[in-house]
Amino acid sequence: MLGVRVHPTGPPDQESSHGKEWPDRTERTENPEAGQCSHAPWRRKRTRSALLPAHPTALAGKRGRGGILALGYAEDALGGPAGAFVRLRALSSLAVSVFSVLAPLACAQGNYEVQVYGSETVPPGRTMVELHSNFTFQGSRTSVEGVRPDEHALHETFEVTQGFTSWFEIGFYAFTSYRAGEGYQWVGSHVRPRVRIPQAWQWPVSVSISTEIGYQRRSYSTDTWTWEIRPIIDKQLGRWYLCVNPTLDRSLHGLEARKGLIFAPNAKVGFDLTKRVAAGLEYYGSVGSVTGFDPPREQQHSIMSAIDLHLGPSWEFNFAVGVGLTASTDHLLAKMILGRRLKLGDR
Repeated sequence: MLGVRVHPTGPPDQESSHGKEWPDRTERTENPEAGQCSHAPWRRKRTRSALLPAHPTALAGKRGRGGILALGYAEDALGGPAGAFVRLRALSSLAVSVFSVLAPLACAQGNYEVQVYGSETVPPGRTMVELHSNFTFQGSRTSVEGVRPDEHALHETFEVTQGFTSWFEIGFYAFTSYRAGEGYQWVGSHVRPRVRIPQAWQWPVSVSISTEIGYQRRSYSTDTWTWEIRPIIDKQLGRWYLCVNPTLDRSLHGLEARKGLIFAPNAKVGFDLTKRVAAGLEYYGSVGSVTGFDPPREQQHSIMSAIDLHLGPSWEFNFAVGVGLTASTDHLLAKMILGRRLKLGDR
């Protein structure tokens, strides 16, 4: 889970884009004397960010994160409620202000799949193919506990998710990293089965649960084998979309194995600006062991402003820019998600 997706549940045969969550949850350890920290690149569960589509039901399961420039472009090109844009821009400006204060404190954090999961699963017989591209503008500049620096690193994750029933899917991830002088490197691979509560049960909120396990090379993470369980709860309220992922991470082999279960919450608030544009704010955190949280300086907290474009039932596009709010978090990250839903065998 190197990255997150957000999307309420829709009918099993619905062709709306599939929302998920980079994992990017990252568990980190910090050396207070050196002012550095290490991390496992997937603590922020692929936070999959999904598109919030035009149709209210489709909007339910999409993900999204966007930047200030992208929001401004959408306003000029596509129009939309001016008041909503003003509020979103004000929040983005506040986040940037916080970044400018905390920038000197930033530390390393793995960013491979940054995404907040929505409860929707891929329909049976369909295959979702996604490319997650994340670039760290300002991050760690030196190796920490054997983990390579990530400043100016391009992390790309290739994800394939197959739907088997209206309530069950399996996803596969392959993580890569590119940095000047290092070239393209394979980082690791994960597998993620997920189930969701059937719509026929008529719960007041949409719910699904995913679990993810995988390997990552030691030079890219202090933990080579990790596992995660992610409850996903979301709800569409008119033009508003709410989602929370109270994720639990566990290192199976590595420096953080002794910490046990790590609490890494993710959340998203989205708003449907037009039939084709949705904007929102996403939060990613990792606060330490469930038996005792880390000191504030060692926790990870970041906020991303997101924009999602609804390009049709078979496509997904998301762009986001985020800032870290603590010393243990990379403080300037941009990410893009491009997804395509396929029915293999169709001509």
